[in-house]
Amino acid sequence: MLQTEFEFTLPRGYVDSEGNLHKHGVMRLATAADEILPLRDPRVKANQAYLVVILLSRVITKLDNLSDINTKVIEGLFSADLAYLQNFYRQINEDGHAMIEATCPECNKSFGVELGHPGE
Repeated sequence: MLQTEFEFTLPRGYVDSEGNLHKHGVMRLATAADEILPLRDPRVKANQAYLVVILLSRVITKLDNLSDINTKVIEGLFSADLAYLQNFYRQINEDGHAMIEATCPECNKSFGVELGHPGE
């Protein structure tokens, strides 16, 4: 069965307007519409870099107890979290999983690392 949703943990976390920290979320696989429709948005036409903001707001389905993941939430992320989510998006949509190959610097043994839970 194809996995279409992937859990992640933000390195820093999103701080909402009440000061609550949100770190754990879920991202779904992107559809063609997720990648095509934002190109029509005037904010993207004015600034191509805004594409990632709209794209992530479409594919992130959960961030702790936030009821609505929208562009304002994505705009409020720390830059480290935005970079993490961009990498996570590429990983799950290009490779179909959230694992990357790593090599131990001491023994040179290769192993898989789950991108969804940094620091564990």
